[in-house]
Amino acid sequence: MDTGIDAGIDARIDRRDVLRFSAVAGAATALTLPAMSFAHAEEGPGPEGSSRTVRGHLPTGAPDFVYLPVEVPSGIREIAVSYRYDKPQVPSGTPGNALDIGVFDERGTGLGGRGFRGWSGGFRDSFAISAEKATPGYLAGPVRAGTWHVVLGPYTVAPQGMDYEVTVTLREGDSGETPRPVYPPERAKGRGRAWYRGDCHLHTVHSDGARTPGEVAAAARKAGLDFVTTTEHNTTSGHAAWEGLWGDDLLILCGEEITTRNGHWLALGTDPGTFLDWRYRARDDAYPRFARAVHRAGGLVVPAHPNCPFVGCQWKFGYEHADAVEVWNGPWTADDELALAAWDNLLVAQDDWLPAMGNSDAHREPQVVGLPQTVVHADGLNRRDLLRGIRAGRSYLAESSALSLGLTATGPRGAHATIGGTLRTDDEAEVTVTLTVKGAPEGATLHLVTDEGTMRTAPAASGPLAWKTTASLATYVRAEVRRPAKEGSGLPGAMAAMSNPVWLESR
Repeated sequence: MDTGIDAGIDARIDRRDVLRFSAVAGAATALTLPAMSFAHAEEGPGPEGSSRTVRGHLPTGAPDFVYLPVEVPSGIREIAVSYRYDKPQVPSGTPGNALDIGVFDERGTGLGGRGFRGWSGGFRDSFAISAEKATPGYLAGPVRAGTWHVVLGPYTVAPQGMDYEVTVTLREGDSGETPRPVYPPERAKGRGRAWYRGDCHLHTVHSDGARTPGEVAAAARKAGLDFVTTTEHNTTSGHAAWEGLWGDDLLILCGEEITTRNGHWLALGTDPGTFLDWRYRARDDAYPRFARAVHRAGGLVVPAHPNCPFVGCQWKFGYEHADAVEVWNGPWTADDELALAAWDNLLVAQDDWLPAMGNSDAHREPQVVGLPQTVVHADGLNRRDLLRGIRAGRSYLAESSALSLGLTATGPRGAHATIGGTLRTDDEAEVTVTLTVKGAPEGATLHLVTDEGTMRTAPAASGPLAWKTTASLATYVRAEVRRPAKEGSGLPGAMAAMSNPVWLESR
């Protein structure tokens, strides 16, 4: 039995190799390394395992993905993978080395995801898969004979390049039984037609979060939420991780955060287990395909933190296939201010406007689940009605469940519309827009914003804010509740709540 490390496999590449990178199924650039074989061990892999190691070097300009084929013989109970890479010092302002990892089984690595078995990005340095269990981020199932592929994703490469090492261990034995996944129900008791509070961007130990699903569920209840969506990076392993955590008071929706090199997007409320690939850039013709896959799976497409300044996070795909956009991500920052301005500019396209969402993107303490939250008016606390409400823009965003907001436009003879709705009236007929807020923070101000800009402001403490206009003067009206501005910051006060628009349309 070979229990040592094979140091003879060298997968170094240089800059000339970059010119020879092939594309995988039309996706981002990729390189396939020589296969790792276990066929020459003196004996087959035993209970303690047989290991092989690949060492290599990636230069700057390396492909987006590097595939390491692993020839898995029959009779294997578990495959375990560990890896490491160097992190040399780099000049200030220069990205250093960051290497992601995942795996596909013998069924293949195509964009259809048939062979997908897990992804942990750069959060873990090892994982294991067997029929009976798998490391969070990975999917349990039999380790069948054939060519598996460990996938490396050099997210950023330092000017010196990246030295890496991957060790694969195979352990022999009976495969055992794979537990049947238990997915959350699609509905909870709820309160009938009402406003429901949710956080649709959350991470647990199934990707790069530090909380367990149980800890997130407890935090959601503490925050007064009615629903949450599980959105792990590039994996569906979290979909079956919430058994026993839902209830009449908390609905759990399935989803994913698709983390590409040109931006992140959320798939919200998809069928459990729906695979969505991330191995493409905006220059490829893949994103529309997976946006359509989300819609076929009953979900929504939502670009996440579109103005985040980090590498790979800024949204480059356009908004043609989106259903909403995450304008507010976590505690309010200058990034959100930019996202708000960009979203507001999109509202002039009334026929195909995108509602705003707010989510916490919480990963660990002290990040607050439900800061912010999207408050949706829906016919019931169930997947279909909530997604309909989000897509229609019947929602507002708030920093906590202590704050609630109402916005109504009223025309002649009692005609009226609320958030996400349209008031149709004569061009010059007087329309009264009223903003009511409960639980506003001390010193907050209320703002009414139209396609011309901010038209009215008042202290929240003075009570409801009313403003008279006409459909000829305002295409839409939306509301903001702002905290006091920080002296010397040069920025408006942080958002405490904001609404999607009420539309005014001339008859």
